[in-house]
Amino acid sequence: MNRSSDEVHCEGSSPVGPARIPLWKRVLDVACVLLTIPLLLPVALVIAVMIKIGSRGPVLFRQERVGYQGRRFVCLKFRTMFVGADAAVHQGHWNNLITSNVPMKKMDLHGDPRLIPGGRLLRVSGLDELPQIINVLWGEMSLVGPRPCIPYEYEKYLTWQRERFNTLPGLTGLWQVSGKNRTTFVEMMHLDIEYVRNKTLWLDLKIIAKTIPALIVQMYDMRNGQKSVERSGSAKVGPP
Repeated sequence: MNRSSDEVHCEGSSPVGPARIPLWKRVLDVACVLLTIPLLLPVALVIAVMIKIGSRGPVLFRQERVGYQGRRFVCLKFRTMFVGADAAVHQGHWNNLITSNVPMKKMDLHGDPRLIPGGRLLRVSGLDELPQIINVLWGEMSLVGPRPCIPYEYEKYLTWQRERFNTLPGLTGLWQVSGKNRTTFVEMMHLDIEYVRNKTLWLDLKIIAKTIPALIVQMYDMRNGQKSVERSGSAKVGPP
C-alpha cells in the first residue's frame, strides 16, 4: 500500500518505517489483524455509514501523533467530532490533567457539543480507534503499547516520562487494562514505562485478553458518571 510523502513524513521528524521491535511482537500484530479483518470490516462499514449520515465531512480523522523513539506519524481514527471543532478545548483539559493529581476522565462525561451524533458511543467503546489497525500493519503502531500522544503533549513530558516511547505505541496497553480513567497522569506514565521494561509475548496476550472486559468497565464508569452529572445538574436547577 503506497502513501503520499506528506503522510509518511511530518515536518521536523524522522521518517516513520517499521520500528526495530521483537520479531514475536510483529508476528503477533500482523497475524491478529489479518485474522480479525473479516470480523472487523462489517463493523467498520456500519460505523462509516453512521458518520456520513450524522454529519458532513470525511469518515476518517487524520492526526499527527508521536510514536516510537519520538518519531511522528499520521494516526487514523473514525471522526467523532464536527469538522472545524476547536482543538484548544482538549488541550486545556489535558493541561489540567498533567498538572493536577486527578483521575484522567474524558471531557465526554460532562457532554461535549463538538461530538457528532453517535460520537460519544464510539469514543467510550474505543471503536473510533478501529482504523488504527492500518497503522499496525504499516508498522507505526502495535496492538499493545502506550497510547500515541499528540505533539503538544510530548513537548510537556519530563525526561523520565519519555522512556514510554522506547516501544511502539499501541491500540491497547497495560494502562488501559489497569484502570485507565481511574488513574492519574503520573500513574499512566508509570504503567507505560513498566510495560516498556517488561514486555513479553505472554504479557501482550494477557493484555489483549483483558481489553474487552476493561472496555466494558470503562463504559459502565462513563454511564454512572453521566448519571451523576445529570443528577447534579437537576439539583442545581431545582426549586430553592
